[in-house]
Amino acid sequence: MDIQGVLNKISYGLLVLTAREGEKDNGCIINTLQQVSDRPMQITIAVNKLNYTHDMILRTGRFNASLLTEETPFKVFERFGLQSGREVNKFAECEGAHRAQNGVLYIPKFTNGFISGAVKQSVDLGTHTLFVANVTEAQELSSAPSLTYAYYHEHIKPKPSAKKGWRCKICGYVYEGEELPADFVCPWCKHGIADFEKIV
Repeated sequence: MDIQGVLNKISYGLLVLTAREGEKDNGCIINTLQQVSDRPMQITIAVNKLNYTHDMILRTGRFNASLLTEETPFKVFERFGLQSGREVNKFAECEGAHRAQNGVLYIPKFTNGFISGAVKQSVDLGTHTLFVANVTEAQELSSAPSLTYAYYHEHIKPKPSAKKGWRCKICGYVYEGEELPADFVCPWCKHGIADFEKIV
């Protein structure tokens, strides 16, 4: 288990967070994994409550986080960030997914490492839940550079065609209006207005 090697790759990185409940697997995109202690080795993740993966982690207490690399194509974001796992099997066309020791899938293609967590505590943050978890497994998969939001926006995400409105910084959804309603939630990734930027 190479926990420190994987954690060293995670700063500002984008991850596919995966969970499993019964026979159902699901996943979403996050960028919130942080180390909080080393004895025991513990991490935290913040997950939007409207996300189906959130519900699965809340009930099962298990998850994996696969750290994406700069080679990640946009189709990975379409699969894990722009569709709901309630109606779709996100792994139907996912090449080479493997199960970690905790039984949850991780994504080796387009990732340079994964880390598994067993939830010890859940903290309500309003729109999100903060999960504090013990690390149960970690593995470096490649030396490819980790994918940051800056690289994603510059090189991977399609450029918006809208000339005005608001764009979700998480998934790229465009709201075509002068002002965002205060309670607006992105219909694709379910993030709130704090994650939107004005298109200028």
